Amino acid sequence: MTTEVEERIVDAAVRCASRVGLRRFSMADVAAAAGLSRGTVYNHFGDRGRLVDAVLVGLADQFVAASRVDVMRRRTLAGQVGEAAVFIHRHTDDRRFAIGDPDVDEHLLAVLLSMRAEPLLEAWVAFWEPLLAAAEKRGEVRPGLDRRVAGEWIVRSLVTFAVMPSIVIDLDDDQSVRTFVGSHIIRGLAP
Repeated sequence: MTTEVEERIVDAAVRCASRVGLRRFSMADVAAAAGLSRGTVYNHFGDRGRLVDAVLVGLADQFVAASRVDVMRRRTLAGQVGEAAVFIHRHTDDRRFAIGDPDVDEHLLAVLLSMRAEPLLEAWVAFWEPLLAAAEKRGEVRPGLDRRVAGEWIVRSLVTFAVMPSIVIDLDDDQSVRTFVGSHIIRGLAP
């Protein structure tokens, strides 16, 4: 359970990381931004690595929460995953999900892939599990599908929309992305 002080520290750390980068902020920077002593920051997080993990979890949660509105507008799993792919591609350069100096942005997905992918992976797999359960009830995916495994497969597929160009679809054409996802990515989960 996260305390109010820990939330304050993580919020300050996210602001520091957004300003100077994940690799360059210090515990002293975070303490000053939170209006706390350095000792308090260390008492709650122990070391910088644990604080970095908390920052990544916080940013991953923000990213997943930001995509939720768009994804939940769709009624089918194919539509939901397609909308998530559109969201990822549209927000690749979004400053809300960048870490560091505006001149040398590191997108959240790139940072997580290069440093610690687990926070985003955990948050987003958990996001997809109930959507997969609902899709199973509607008969869109095969019965008994391992939702955790399928959720990770969806997330891994979605990340490619942020980090890889396409040679067969126009990633800037939202409908082309939705059609591609519905036709190819979701088919592997079908009954």
